Amino acid sequence: MGLTIDLAAIAANLKALAARAPGARPGAVVKADAYGLGAARVAPALYAAGARHFFVALAAEGRAIRPLLGDDASIFVLSGLMPGQDLTGLIPVLNSAEQFFRDRALRPRGGFAIQLDSGMNRLGMEPAEWAAIRAEALSARTAAGQGPALVMSHLMCADEPGHPANAAQLAAFREMAMGVTAPLSLSATGGILLGADYHFDVTRPGIGLYGGDPFAEARPVVTLALEVIQTRTVAAGEAVGYGCTWTAARPSRIATVAAGYADGLLRALSGKSVPLWAGDRSAPIVGRVSMDLITVDVTDLPDVPAALEILNARQTVDDLAAKAGTIGYEILTSLGPRYPRDWRAAE
Repeated sequence: MGLTIDLAAIAANLKALAARAPGARPGAVVKADAYGLGAARVAPALYAAGARHFFVALAAEGRAIRPLLGDDASIFVLSGLMPGQDLTGLIPVLNSAEQFFRDRALRPRGGFAIQLDSGMNRLGMEPAEWAAIRAEALSARTAAGQGPALVMSHLMCADEPGHPANAAQLAAFREMAMGVTAPLSLSATGGILLGADYHFDVTRPGIGLYGGDPFAEARPVVTLALEVIQTRTVAAGEAVGYGCTWTAARPSRIATVAAGYADGLLRALSGKSVPLWAGDRSAPIVGRVSMDLITVDVTDLPDVPAALEILNARQTVDDLAAKAGTIGYEILTSLGPRYPRDWRAAE
């Protein structure tokens, strides 16, 4: 019972995505505690599978995994240099001229990367800002050599292959990076799947590593089994849960399981007949998802097991997200700390 994380599947997904971009070095996005799956276990498994470029959102995330990886692993902090952060052993991705000059003043020989804004209007230097500091940035001396360790940008519609923003951002990135000899990076999972034009030197898969769309061929990574606390008989006409939103149409057996929206199983799943699984048989959620408890109609199960699965190969994070009106990223990163976690060793 609890959350099982298949490290072998994560490693296999990295290798499968690397095979889609054979001319690039495969990186790995492990921000938000490896999308909620435990960066302390996931990052070393990805390193063993061949990743050497790791991407986190915050310096604290990078410091947590730095001792767990080999000296040849580069850990990039996507928020760049923020005041008061300790970047020892890390590489900030500098997003503005202000960050660049602050970084060079505080860490004149420290390694750094540059993010360019190719159209997302979120992080990174726009063309005019980049043109103003480009020569200085590309000639900056660091302890490891000269110039940035990486020049990158980020696609905003890569999960929609036909969206015109993809080609527009590719053209913008190429123009801004023309003549740059540092390694270039544009693609996360969706960009890898767009094809070779988007691959450049380093890829940055994230959600595809963890079994999510748009990488449809990904191996499932997570299984979430919820412990059954109690099973009761409910007469026809009786209601279950807050608000009397579900009433039994027949004599029913109702199992109450130990999880709820405090554990990342969103209240929006209420009333959607979301199945929980006992082997190859399913039973639907009934009534409202509450903070710590979910009720399930197990009338048609021959036996009620000690736990029912809500995430598995039959119902992925994206399947569950679709029921809740969200995306698989939110489901993964919301899975709470109360679940016991079991990491299966990589093959």
